[in-house]
Amino acid sequence: MARIAFILLCHKDPKGVIAQARRLTESGDYVAIHFDARARQADFDAIRRALDSNPGVTFAARRVKCGWGEWSLVAATLEAVRAAVQAFPAATHFYMLSGDCMPIKSAAYAHDFLDANDLDYIETFDFFESDWIKTGFKEERLTYRHWFNERTRKWLFYTTYELQRRLRLTRRVPDDIQVMIGSQWWCLRRQTIEKVLAFCDERRDVMRFFATTWIPDETFFQTVVPHVVPRRQIRSRTLTLLMFTDYGMPVTFYNDHYDLLLGQDYLFARKISAEAIALRQRLGALWQNDETVFSISNEAGGLFRFLTQRGRVGRRFGQRFWETEGSLGRGRTLLMIVAKKWHVAKRLTAAIRAQTDVPAVDYLFNERDAALPDMGGIETTLEKRERHRRALVKMLFDQFQTDCVAICLDPAALGLIQDFVDDKAEARVLLIESAFDDDYVRGHIGRVGLAGAGSPPGVVDRLVPAVRSDLEHEADRLRDLDLPGMETIAPWAGVERNAAALQRFLGLIDGDTARRLAETPHLFAD
Repeated sequence: MARIAFILLCHKDPKGVIAQARRLTESGDYVAIHFDARARQADFDAIRRALDSNPGVTFAARRVKCGWGEWSLVAATLEAVRAAVQAFPAATHFYMLSGDCMPIKSAAYAHDFLDANDLDYIETFDFFESDWIKTGFKEERLTYRHWFNERTRKWLFYTTYELQRRLRLTRRVPDDIQVMIGSQWWCLRRQTIEKVLAFCDERRDVMRFFATTWIPDETFFQTVVPHVVPRRQIRSRTLTLLMFTDYGMPVTFYNDHYDLLLGQDYLFARKISAEAIALRQRLGALWQNDETVFSISNEAGGLFRFLTQRGRVGRRFGQRFWETEGSLGRGRTLLMIVAKKWHVAKRLTAAIRAQTDVPAVDYLFNERDAALPDMGGIETTLEKRERHRRALVKMLFDQFQTDCVAICLDPAALGLIQDFVDDKAEARVLLIESAFDDDYVRGHIGRVGLAGAGSPPGVVDRLVPAVRSDLEHEADRLRDLDLPGMETIAPWAGVERNAAALQRFLGLIDGDTARRLAETPHLFAD
């Protein structure tokens, strides 16, 4: 059976560290503690007194003064790992934790999971090719030497960097090393840990290299593990749930997140608020029970994005600076069919293509297959389309050799709709109104990842009113723009009213054609 040696890096809250160590060792697992040398000596002494007699606990032989972004964090981890390897020969796995982490599964579940999967779990993304780093230094982390902490000695950090840059004092990555990057929270098998430690002893050149890189806790283990272990034995993921805000700050969990956390496909989560006493107590008790079956829904990420982005919908399509002077062209007409139910809009565009001469494409900014013509490669990926969206639409007119084109847009793309309305070309909008019953809303929740197939019914029930309100609000925001000549069709409006709206919207069709479009079979059906 799997037995885990937890590598616990901490710098505060001695009572919490003691409670965490006791809880983890009561399940037959082990804990190796590194307590930051910058922290209060009295706190460390309290931890030692409380845990010295616990055979499942050991301490790093040397306490390191740790600083964010420094090699010291890796050095502290290695100290705790070496202590664990020596003290716990029965440990089969080594799992990185912080004092802010708590279990979100039982020990029995964790042991079964690790027994069933003879793998290492550590994020390993190519440092140069991936977009794991969102802001700040990237190549500069490696190609320049960093001796000072950016947060505590900012002037020295940037002065030495600038001096190296001006003098072109760059350095190369060791030739046989592919630098990888990922989360610092990993779970590695014993044989992997032993290979990593042997690598550290043998490759002093690599150790010297990483010792002066910036934020090496995101690159050192992530680079060394795939160097010493076959890639097929690595899963590039962490078993610790961590989420970040738009500003790169960790999301903190509170008392009302218990059910949400249990439904995620992870063994631990960080950060659990120090004030969430009830949550900590419930999660602590969870680790001790014998439950081995959990309903996994994985809705946390989608739910967080949904809740934090409400009220900011449409900004994704804000105008790019290189498009401010561009135009689709005077004398052209862009017909925008706006509908939340994509299948309804696509039935209408199919009918328009079949019964009129108006070229009509589907959700070109949302779906790869959008009935687009060959446009020389700009249309091949959604990323390219969004990056060159005005150029893309402008090319549609040229490709179809027409001055009138219809496209489908989601009402969430409010900024894009407004951008096209403000263009020199004539822009018309047709809003397809819809009723969002409970079944549709539940399906929408699943499609956008707010809940999974295994989500408890209560979770989905609580989301339904908020999601329905959000869907209805998107259409209201479009109406609030008071766009000149905006037309509306709806399942409750009747064929005559819908046909009249379609004739005004399309402009170049007769009444009979408009009526046939309005009578499209199952047009509004779900």
